[in-house]
This record gives sequence, C-alpha cells and structure tokens, in this order.
Amino acid sequence: MAWNEPGGNNNDPWKNKGGKEQGPPDLDDVLKNLFGKFGKAGGGGTGKSYTGMGVGILAAVLVVVWGLSGFYTIKEAELGVVLRFGENHSLATPGLQWKPTFIDEVIPINVQTVRDQNSRGSMLTEDENMVSVEMEMQYRVIDPYRWVFATADPERSLSQALDSAIRYVVGHSKMDDVLTDGREQARQRVLEELQGIIGPYNLGVDIIDMNFTNARPPAEVKAAFDDAIAAQEDQQRFIRNAEAYAREIEPRARGQVNRMNEEAQAYKERSILEAQGEVARFEELLPQYIAAPEVTRQRIYLETMEYVFSNTSKIMVDTEGNGNMMYLPLDKIMDRPATQSSRDRAAARNTIEGLRNSDAVEDLINSRSSAPVNGTNRQGRN
Repeated sequence: MAWNEPGGNNNDPWKNKGGKEQGPPDLDDVLKNLFGKFGKAGGGGTGKSYTGMGVGILAAVLVVVWGLSGFYTIKEAELGVVLRFGENHSLATPGLQWKPTFIDEVIPINVQTVRDQNSRGSMLTEDENMVSVEMEMQYRVIDPYRWVFATADPERSLSQALDSAIRYVVGHSKMDDVLTDGREQARQRVLEELQGIIGPYNLGVDIIDMNFTNARPPAEVKAAFDDAIAAQEDQQRFIRNAEAYAREIEPRARGQVNRMNEEAQAYKERSILEAQGEVARFEELLPQYIAAPEVTRQRIYLETMEYVFSNTSKIMVDTEGNGNMMYLPLDKIMDRPATQSSRDRAAARNTIEGLRNSDAVEDLINSRSSAPVNGTNRQGRN
C-alpha cells in the first residue's frame, strides 16, 4: 500500500521520525557527508588520501557525464550550425554527432521542408481603387548559417519583404489587372520584386512559388464588380462564338468562290468552243452556198424545219386549194414538259428569220464571195 493512500500509515519518506517536514536532501550536504565518512574511516593522514580518492572518483564521474552529454542527433531533413565559443565553426550532417558541451553549440535547421508565408491586406491600385489581396509564398532554407545570422528574425524580415513587394506591384497596377486577366503578370512581378528586395540581405532562402489565394474588391462595390466580370465573360464568349462562326463560314465561302470560278471558266470555254463550232460550220457551208445557192438554201430550210417540228406536236395537213393547214392538238401540248430549251428555240427562230430575210443573206453572200475562198476568189473560179 502506498504511503499516501487512505488507510495507510501516512509514512512520508521526507519526514523524520518525529513527523517534522524535512524535504529532499541537498547535494552539498550529501557530498559533505560522503567526504566526512571517508575522513572518519581513515583518520589522520590517511584521511587526506581517501579525500583525494573521492575527489578523483567524482571528477571521473563528471568527465563521463560531460562526455555523454555531448552526444546529439541531427534529423535527416536538417543541418546543424555548429558554433564554437559563439563563432561559426562547421555544419553538422544528419545522424548521431558529438560536441564538447559548454564549448560548442549546435542549432538544427530544417533545409528540406517547404515553408509557407502569407500576406494579406487592403491596398490602393494605380487607378485609385481599393482591393483586398491575399498571397501565399512558398520557400525553402538553402543556407542554414545565413538563415540564422543574416538578420535577427529571418521569418519576420521575409514577411515584411513580401508585404512590401505586394504593395509595390499592386500600387503600380490597375484594378482589372490584379483581379482578372492580369493576375499572372502581377504574380510574376511580385516574385521578381521580392527577389530584388531580399537579395542584398542574403537570407539563405530559395523562393519556390507564390500565388494569389484571394483578390477581391471591397464589399461595398462587390456587386458592381461582379456585374463587370460577368460582362467581360459575356464579351469573351461572344468573341469565341464569332471566331467559331468565322472558322465555319470561311471554308464554305472559299468553296463557293472556287466553284463559281470553275463554273465561269467552264462556261467561258464552252461558249468559245460553241462559237468556234458555229464559225467552222459557217465556213464549211458558205462555199456550198456560193456554188449552189438555191439548193443549199432549200437544204438548210428543210433541216431547220425538221429540227423545229421534231420538238413540237403540230401536224401538217396538205390541202388542195388553200395551201398548208396546221392542226394543233391541245391535249398533247398539255402533256409536254414545260421546260424546253430556250437556246434551241432561239437558234431555230434565228435560222428561220435569216432565211426569210433573203436580202440580208444575199448581202452576206456577196460580201463573202468577194473575198478569197480556199485560196481562190469567185472571179477566179468563174
């Protein structure tokens, strides 16, 4: 049973037999009692020798304790800055290390962990608008000695440098650049400005990255700013739709242009070939007409009538007294296709008109007969 439990004898180990509170023994009293026992046990001169032996044992114990107290461990992600009598001596690597106590001091610094530093506040932009900015920076210590001794408080110095860089960049930027499409450029400018500020201090840190965690207008104008953002998003959407429409309609228009060019070229070539064919046919027909005008005229007339009547349902009836009578069956005319080649009708009509206009034909023949035909003229042939 414990001495202070209920029902026990209440035997406090620090009380004397009379029950008076005594407390733990003092180390000086223990040493005095120990040396006194050595002196009493030896007596006289031998007491001094026992006293010297006790001092030697005590010194050996202290040396052992001092040696054991010098062992320490540096973690895997750390480096230790070793100071000897307050002056930089070396760097301790990870693992079990030993240092002389009261001579060397070791300050372990984590050099692998990525540390965070935040900054926030309301700032005035170049166009005199207030914005609330929150930014987070990530960094890592690369020089433990410079991190410890470059400044009295490196984390505070780094935080103040970050605040200064952010306020400088925001103060030289417009509100839209900070809050909308210019945030990436602003972030890059803050990084460059921060590196320029901490460069002369040589803090022994490496800036890994920084980002805007939040950038917003004041609450009083947030609704209006949200409307402006929505309008900008609509503008971008309309622009993208217009670009998509342009990419869709432009190839189609180019295809139509190419098709029209090809059709025009084909029509041009067809018209030229038809004209050349008409000229060649006329050149072949003209000598025959000059040689036998009546026969050629009759043949042309018959061929033209055959062509015309092959495309119509008219019936020619020969009568004795009144010449030719034309009979027109309306039922068959209604059954004919409504689309007849206008070019064929025009050619037949022109041919008939040309035959009727004998004066024009005679003039044409006379004009052509005066010119050389197949190397000879009309007079030469006669």
